Amino acid sequence: MKFRAIVLGAGFGGLEITSLLSEALGDRIDLKLIDHNDSFYFGFSKLDVMFGHQAAGAVKIPYKRIVKPGVTFCKENIISIDPSGKKVTTEKTTYEADVLVVALGADYDLKATPGLAESNEYYSFSGAEKLRDILPQFTKGNAIVGVCGAPFKCPPAPSEGALMLHDYLVNRGIRNECSISLVIPFGLPIPPSPDSSKALLKAFEERDIRFIPQRKVSAVDNSRKTVTLDDGTELPCDLFLGIPKHVAPDVVLQSGLAENGWIPVDRKNLQTKFAGVYAVGDVTSVGTPKAGVFAEGAAKIAAASIIAAFHGKENNDPYTGAGSCYIEFGKGTVARVDVDFFSGPKPFGIHQEASEALVADKKLFGSSRVARWFGE
Repeated sequence: MKFRAIVLGAGFGGLEITSLLSEALGDRIDLKLIDHNDSFYFGFSKLDVMFGHQAAGAVKIPYKRIVKPGVTFCKENIISIDPSGKKVTTEKTTYEADVLVVALGADYDLKATPGLAESNEYYSFSGAEKLRDILPQFTKGNAIVGVCGAPFKCPPAPSEGALMLHDYLVNRGIRNECSISLVIPFGLPIPPSPDSSKALLKAFEERDIRFIPQRKVSAVDNSRKTVTLDDGTELPCDLFLGIPKHVAPDVVLQSGLAENGWIPVDRKNLQTKFAGVYAVGDVTSVGTPKAGVFAEGAAKIAAASIIAAFHGKENNDPYTGAGSCYIEFGKGTVARVDVDFFSGPKPFGIHQEASEALVADKKLFGSSRVARWFGE
């Protein structure tokens, strides 16, 4: 009988662990990869769609292209998860497994911020598409890029949104008619990397982008054209680009896996409190940012642990919490921050200055993952 595995979620973490288990176990494994979407896209591609740099269809990669030994992709909605029995029920059937991996990411709670559902956010693909059509209508006034809750995916993305909005308005010849503000709940744009934060603050100053740290947007009033911050401050707002509050998917919260809103895992092997059940990526409270590169890193350790257990051994390489994030600085340049969360007494990041060379590096990052996960 084949080794049965279920991977829930086909993002960075789910795709990476699927590839690794298939490579290691091949025809000895029966792996079901389940996701309600029919295609994958990189998170950073939403910015390209929003600002009209790429068409929506051009950045999506259909999951049906996945052809790997032992792997079956199932486009299904997950109804319930039974971690004690390692069972998953979808609208079509119930699956049972020897090992279960939860990589369902984080959802967005628009209702948590009054007025946001009637306004704009660019963290969902549909939200980015909506803004693509709204942005050309904005000709003057106050634009605010605002974070509505923490933690949130891809900590550099709010800064990227503000910098790319600046370029967009400059290219349209209306930047002088507009103000841009960035509201973020951190003291610095990238807290683990003072050098990255310094570079971003300099870029904000050069572009006349107002940086409002240690604040969150608590409400959006579209009729009055204002946003309210969590200290009660009101700001005039003609265009809002929101980052919604993040939450674990309801099916995870109802499963008994989550504590304090997210799934706790053993950092050594990414296993949950249930034997044979692992969790990787944004759905966990492991202590790294909610970003694809960290989900990928966690997936490597979870896969190594599963493969070792399959052979009656143990994996002795713990999750290091290291990863590299690219930062769009506008003007055709990209920076990078290499962050390590667990090796030292506190997280630290090494900044690589924005350059055109890193634009190519970012493209290679994307193409190499597509080749690895989809065989292209």
